[in-house]
Amino acid sequence: MESGLILVVDDEMSIRRALHTTLSNLGFRTVEAARGEEALSLVRTNIFDAVLLDINMPGMSGIDACKIMRSRFPRIPILMLTVRDSEDDKVEALDAGADDYITKPFQLRELTARMRAAMRWSKMPDTQEEPVLRINEIELDPARRTVKKTGRLIHLTPKEFELTHHLMTHAGRPIQHSSLLKAVWGQGYGNELEYLRTFMRQLRKKLEDDPANPKYLLTEAHVGYRFAERL
Repeated sequence: MESGLILVVDDEMSIRRALHTTLSNLGFRTVEAARGEEALSLVRTNIFDAVLLDINMPGMSGIDACKIMRSRFPRIPILMLTVRDSEDDKVEALDAGADDYITKPFQLRELTARMRAAMRWSKMPDTQEEPVLRINEIELDPARRTVKKTGRLIHLTPKEFELTHHLMTHAGRPIQHSSLLKAVWGQGYGNELEYLRTFMRQLRKKLEDDPANPKYLLTEAHVGYRFAERL
């Protein structure tokens, strides 16, 4: 049986009940909230192993609640629940700091698998002994979990940081799509190519001078991606 305390935030009672039943059967304990304001109050007074957060709620939106949670609790796993499936909506959720997103209606098995993957990442030990990585203008500090370009701090979400870290660690070597997904998101991933492309497009907007003609985050056709070696 699993263990852990999960915060379920959704204004639809039917969704909260379904998630409570499923997670309880797996051994998790749940706390429920119907609004973003209520969720923020709860994360201040409880230690949660993961947050399932609806985007569309009355009052404070899930996006705003996610941004505040992420700023105050950098390592808490946050999964966004959304009925919207456009790329812009996904990017907005990821840029707010979400570790993952699930589109409603969702399969409970997929939701719990992604939640477990996010929880495993959050419990990984800090990489205190790793050296700072520098490739031309880009500098990544694993211990401080920061990325800078020409000395300017670049805001990356947790998953964007992990993706950049993995690519820079293997700079110059092509990494297959499936290998990259498994390394950053966990063994339950491997076929979500559009998911990975969404992250790469967003990363290029943040790290490249010209996202349409990247010099760092390179595409290896029919294979995967590669972070360029020193230019």
